[in-house]
Amino acid sequence: MTTVLIPLAKGCEELEAVTLIDLLRRADITVVTVSLDSQAIIASRRVNLVADTRLENVLFDDFDMIVLPGEMPGTTHLNDDPHIHAILKRLHQSNKAIAAICAAPLVLATAGLLDGKILTSRGTAMDFALTIIEYLLDYSSRHAVEHGLSSSSLITY
Repeated sequence: MTTVLIPLAKGCEELEAVTLIDLLRRADITVVTVSLDSQAIIASRRVNLVADTRLENVLFDDFDMIVLPGEMPGTTHLNDDPHIHAILKRLHQSNKAIAAICAAPLVLATAGLLDGKILTSRGTAMDFALTIIEYLLDYSSRHAVEHGLSSSSLITY
């Protein structure tokens, strides 16, 4: 089973975080959300998010990918956390994929990891999530999630 780690930091972009979590889970990817300190996070637009667990509980767990949501000051909090850098470097050394959207590639740059299996985006979170699904699984899985989104948004009167 494919497993993705998404760390949630105070001040992260909630639309990016929730969209990534939602779409990856629709593709049957196991998503583990973690907080840097308390499990409850107040995101950039004051939306309350609750992580599955705290970062310290998954420091040595195996993941196929880590995805960093962006926005400030969330990116700064991720960048200031030595455990995030340790996980990034461990995954990079294990030839696992690393992804970051919006301002979050700053964390990758600070860690010296802008080469290798890196996916970044300055586009929409939805497009980025679909790209991640295709990268981790296949086009068919991406298409199934994408089709489900478009058919569920049709409104008839």
